[in-house]
Amino acid sequence: MRVGASLSLSGSFQRQGEQARDGLQLWVDYARDTGDGTAPRLIVFDDGSRAGLAEAHVRRLLAEEHVDVLMGPYSSRLVLAVAAIAAAAGKVLWNHGGTSDAIVREGGPHVVSVASPASDYFRDLPAWIRSRAPGASGVRILYATTGTFAREVARGAAEGARVAGFGDVEVTAFASPLRDAGAILREAAGREPDLLIGVGAFQDDLAIALARAVLPRKTVLALVAAGLRGFGDEAGDLAEGIIGPSQWEPTAGDVPDTGPGSTWFADAFERAFGKPAEYPAAQAFATGLILGECRRRCAGRLADAALLSAAQTLETTTFYGGFRLDRVTGGQVGHRIRLVQWREGRKRVIGEA
Repeated sequence: MRVGASLSLSGSFQRQGEQARDGLQLWVDYARDTGDGTAPRLIVFDDGSRAGLAEAHVRRLLAEEHVDVLMGPYSSRLVLAVAAIAAAAGKVLWNHGGTSDAIVREGGPHVVSVASPASDYFRDLPAWIRSRAPGASGVRILYATTGTFAREVARGAAEGARVAGFGDVEVTAFASPLRDAGAILREAAGREPDLLIGVGAFQDDLAIALARAVLPRKTVLALVAAGLRGFGDEAGDLAEGIIGPSQWEPTAGDVPDTGPGSTWFADAFERAFGKPAEYPAAQAFATGLILGECRRRCAGRLADAALLSAAQTLETTTFYGGFRLDRVTGGQVGHRIRLVQWREGRKRVIGEA
């Protein structure tokens, strides 16, 4: 089985792209070692975090490499760029790295996603803030105008804030890369928000963290990048208390129906690559597990129509979490986001001791 992917092994998504590549490679090794009949061969091209190059690579994977399975790239922007190419070829795009809600709206029924949508990233955070501070009323949400992902995260957070009873919700766009984080934070801090949410590229979120001293002491800061271990490495002590969303955390893994558990995955990944696994690796590995289960239900067939039909009716749990596609929209509804907070130099899942 030839499995192809265009991944960001350089450029702005390199950190996540390398994790995804390693997650896919570990799945290849796992599938071979467990003798499940999958026997994948992985073909990966570096798209440099550029949509045009990702498109060219996908065309090459389909027309020249004749891959049986097409794994998606990392980032919603790149997934959207290649989804139409896959659909035109009648190919399922196994999407591990794009979470914008626009993928469901525009990507068509040939996209199978394992991760929760972007609009859910911070949807539950305002309610958690209100549970700790019932008088909290002000939310400021800053989001990058590049692509659709940040806008969808911001939309979901704003909807969650209004449902939770926040009466003062303000959403502000900014151009990425963020040139003057201090200025935009001072403006947002003027009304002393109880919660400030930032959604940008990794470097945008890091810049906000480094400029956080201008915020009122009462303001809780939440950033999408805070879900990654590398955020704490670069922000250092300034990461303390910051909240982030995570698609997967090894300490909060679900009991799987399909494949190994979180402890096995985390240990195997670190042995293989000499670094901890983060959620981009986990969701790539989990996508392989879902593919393998769909193939098993298709009696080993690799026809895209059969695999897609199997995915559309599959309901299972891997170490990464639940998997179930909405019968109408095709969106992922079985998985859920976890919120993490940096405390004493490490991420802790909110709700854990």
